[in-house]
Amino acid sequence: MDQKTISTMEFDQIKHELGRYLVSASGKRELAALTPSADYDQIQYWLNETTDGADILRLTGGIPIPKLKNIQPQLKRLRINANLNGTELAQITKVLQTSMSVKNFFIEFKEQQKFELRVINDAVQQLITIPSVTKRLIQSIDPDGRVTDEASTKLHGIRRLITKTETEIHHQMERFTQGKNAKYLSDAIVTVRNDRYVVPVLARYRNKFGGVVHDQSASGQTLYIEPATVVEYNNRLRQAQVEEKQAILEVLAELSKLISPYQDEIKENAKILGHLDFINAKARYARDHQDSLPLLSTDNRVIIRQARHPMIDPQKVVANDIKIGDEYKAIVITGPNTGGKTITLKTFGLIQMMGQAGLFIPAQEGSTIAVFDNIYADIGDEQSLEQNLSTFSGHMENVKSILERITDRSLVLLDELGAGTDPKEGAALAMSILDYIASKDSTVVVTTHYPELKIYGYERPKTINASMEFDQETLKPTYHLLLGIPGRSNGVEIAQRLGINETIITEAKSLVSEDSQDLNQMIGELVEQRKAAREEKERLQKLLVVNQKKQDELTIKLDRFNEQRDSLLAKARNEANHEVSVAKKKADRIIHHLRQLEISQAGNVKEHELIDAQGALNALHQEDPRLKRNAVLRRAKAKHDFHVGDAVLVKSYGQQGELLSKRGKHKWEVQIGILRMEIDENDLEKISHKQLRKEERAREKVSSGIRTTQTRHTSAQLDLRGHRYEQAMSELSAFIDHALLNNLSSVTIIHGKGTGALRKGTREYLSSNPRVKSFDYAAPNNGGDGATIVNL
Repeated sequence: MDQKTISTMEFDQIKHELGRYLVSASGKRELAALTPSADYDQIQYWLNETTDGADILRLTGGIPIPKLKNIQPQLKRLRINANLNGTELAQITKVLQTSMSVKNFFIEFKEQQKFELRVINDAVQQLITIPSVTKRLIQSIDPDGRVTDEASTKLHGIRRLITKTETEIHHQMERFTQGKNAKYLSDAIVTVRNDRYVVPVLARYRNKFGGVVHDQSASGQTLYIEPATVVEYNNRLRQAQVEEKQAILEVLAELSKLISPYQDEIKENAKILGHLDFINAKARYARDHQDSLPLLSTDNRVIIRQARHPMIDPQKVVANDIKIGDEYKAIVITGPNTGGKTITLKTFGLIQMMGQAGLFIPAQEGSTIAVFDNIYADIGDEQSLEQNLSTFSGHMENVKSILERITDRSLVLLDELGAGTDPKEGAALAMSILDYIASKDSTVVVTTHYPELKIYGYERPKTINASMEFDQETLKPTYHLLLGIPGRSNGVEIAQRLGINETIITEAKSLVSEDSQDLNQMIGELVEQRKAAREEKERLQKLLVVNQKKQDELTIKLDRFNEQRDSLLAKARNEANHEVSVAKKKADRIIHHLRQLEISQAGNVKEHELIDAQGALNALHQEDPRLKRNAVLRRAKAKHDFHVGDAVLVKSYGQQGELLSKRGKHKWEVQIGILRMEIDENDLEKISHKQLRKEERAREKVSSGIRTTQTRHTSAQLDLRGHRYEQAMSELSAFIDHALLNNLSSVTIIHGKGTGALRKGTREYLSSNPRVKSFDYAAPNNGGDGATIVNL
């Protein structure tokens, strides 16, 4: 890829931002070498890796890679048989340890996520783990490079001796820092001079202490003396410290020799971990910048939806659709300065480079990019204070170099083509250059001020005009790219808005040709129409999203409804067929009995009449899935065909009442005795007025003191298993009320064992109900502590 274009497009700024996500030295080296590729297969493989990284990031938070230092110098030292120090060994240990943890991570990922990655496993499988060596290193070297006590038996013994000796020295020193001798010290502390323990003694009391003077203070008032009684202990400590250093060197030599045969494996592991770190970084960058996976075109067609420049503040950037390579291979963007022409060129070029480098792009999902063999640009950004304005000759030198190298798979981006010279000559030169590029069948996007190129864009094949939208009222740019519409000049209008003398404005307008004025007016109308169409499209897209969401919700609800309907129909069919089966068996017995009578008594019953009767009974078995003629379903439907004045049973209360009026779609106002209540129709069941009057007479007898039998069926058993706690407690309360109303003396509550929540709630409720006489668990052969017998 052309290095000058890479610099012009500020691709290195993307790499710099990407580097913030890297934690390994090897990953940073890979990033430094990153450049866009022109190989379709290579780009697709890179994009697959980035997609794998994005999926892992979404599902688990990313590949667990810690900070890894550069171990190349350590491996070079091993190649010349040098011994590594503790810090160097710790860094290699971290690489080996991370190799094992990453390998285990991907094994667990495959088992737990049941998600098939695309290509990243190719790199993971190349990791070589050395468990025995890794374990030995972890045991011997701390992460900060310190050799541990467990590194060798000899070192462990020496360090125990050092600790013991230091304890004895401090014990001896306490005779001087505490008690009557402390008054001879400038400070009652123990310190170290020349690697030996000493005490700070006032110079005038030197004769009070025997021993060796190792140092004195700057003023000479304090002498640091090693007491005679401690000299031998210090000697012993010093000897142990020398032995400790030697033992450490032996451990480091042993460990260096241990890993020396695995230099190539360690080097390759570090490289693979760096590559995985790089994939991690690409995924995190894409997530934080809301980038998406681009599709690759095999024939260099570009359809980038809502392209954004990645370096512009997301709150301020204006997204544009960029399309080229199908109906047209050249775009001529015309119009005045400050409209966003240059940034549009850079956005297109930079997005192409990002995609061809295996990165996600700042655009909507489903965008398609080409695979150009090279991208060439001549862009003089007049808005950049860091760049000097290029001269005409400098631009032409750059264009000459580009024209010598382009092919039919190249992308050319030219900013202000032909500028810096006489307008007529510049326009002629620009058109000639575009014709040459067209002869090479290259893809080109060019910006210009020249009005002649508007005609060029209209007349040339595979070429389209474009412009940057301006608000016609404020004459300020909106930065929207308008494909198919040439740009208009707003110079006179802008001058008039800025307050230039009206006489000057009038004369300027008179000097502009009538054709130019008509053209500008036409362009202005097209821009307004395009703007209105775009705003309407955005409104419709938002409405489409809302409606799609509602459609999805309705589809889900419809699926659930169909499932419930099919389940209810199947249940009703089974129940109806069971009833028919029972009736059929009874009929078969009757027919058999009749046949026996006919045979034994020589009666007049005919055989064909018996067969016809049996066939009619068999026809009662319904296979219609909707069971339109099933008597069971008809009766069930009739029970829920409600009208004002109907007598109903309120199932949750076990009480009967009368429908007064409908409230909403599924609720009714019901008169229950002297009460009026709003009840959901799912809780209602239609009954006859005769049954209602019978129930009322039964209640009147009870109220007058006359004992009567129960007037409706109430089950003596309630099964709460599988119910939510609140629902179960509500059903339990209603069930006990029903049992009391029907004069039941004993009932059974089945609550199961499970977590014990239903059992505990049941017993708490029964304890609090004054109408419950007693209760206890059922017999072992009747449910045990999974059921409770209640006496009322």
